[in-house]
Amino acid sequence: MITKANRRQNIRFRIRKKISGTAQKPRLSVFRSNSEIYLQLIDDTTGTTLASASSRDKALAGVTGNKTEKAKQVGAALAAKATALGVTSCVFDRSGYLYHGRVKATAEGAREGGLQF
Repeated sequence: MITKANRRQNIRFRIRKKISGTAQKPRLSVFRSNSEIYLQLIDDTTGTTLASASSRDKALAGVTGNKTEKAKQVGAALAAKATALGVTSCVFDRSGYLYHGRVKATAEGAREGGLQF
């Protein structure tokens, strides 16, 4: 029996076959739990995380609103960290989630913050 998690895992593997990040153009990976959202900029050539942001960060603790609005703020926060590192473009990895709702909001927030993908 194929569960929802197994289906997402297969989609995730199919996406990761096609995309990978470098130091100049890292991969923006999204993880979405029921209540929080986590973003990472990953350099796959060395296997290191360049920057990360989540809805649990202390800098974003005062943000009010629904989960989608918080996700947009997390995307903007990651974009600010990326520009501080000198990264202007990235590859978006939706990790098997549909490009809708919170995942779309993080992408829009990152784009508004200055990242290009």
